[in-house]
Amino acid sequence: MNGIFITFEGPDGAGKTTQLRMLADDLKKLGHDVLVTREPGGTAISDLIRSIILDPAHKEMVDQAEVLLYAASRAQHVHQLILPALKAGRIVLCDRFIDASVAYQAYGLGIEVDIVKEISRYASSGLEATRTYILDVPVEVSMARLQGRASASGTNAQQLDRIEQKHVDYHSRVRAGFHQIAADHPERVRVVNANRSEMEIATEIWEDCNRLLEEHISV
Repeated sequence: MNGIFITFEGPDGAGKTTQLRMLADDLKKLGHDVLVTREPGGTAISDLIRSIILDPAHKEMVDQAEVLLYAASRAQHVHQLILPALKAGRIVLCDRFIDASVAYQAYGLGIEVDIVKEISRYASSGLEATRTYILDVPVEVSMARLQGRASASGTNAQQLDRIEQKHVDYHSRVRAGFHQIAADHPERVRVVNANRSEMEIATEIWEDCNRLLEEHISV
């Protein structure tokens, strides 16, 4: 059986990482072989690139450099980690993938969507997710959660990463971008209201994922 590639997307602070881990735990309890990974990052080289992208000190980074750095991180991640796992029949759960580049660099920064997609397509050798869950929250909720997370960890707003520190207008464009992606790919993308309890969100994701697994096995 070929593997299944599931990605989690959404605005910063939407809770996607928590939901990804909850789904991974449920799948493992059923005996599935699951790989949990993230972007940017996932491999030693990709993590080094991640540190450059997100470092708040790099405020001079131009938009083109950001796009290409994300793509470089993705290329290493896909070919070193994700594709081998899928070929081995594993379920791969990834915290962000190409949709994040489209939402953040195309809609957020204003770079042409087709340019971002083509660069990402080349970096990933055309790999697409089987299912994508976009966890959606209003921008004000997203920003409040980021501030709360920073306070809880003893940091402050100035110590959020380079992307998280961007203006609320940018994050509004990113959220709109995710909604456009969902509208463009209804067969793959599920938008999940993440302004609810963790268990309500997890239940909705699990029910959809269970149907996906049944469809995949029957093919």
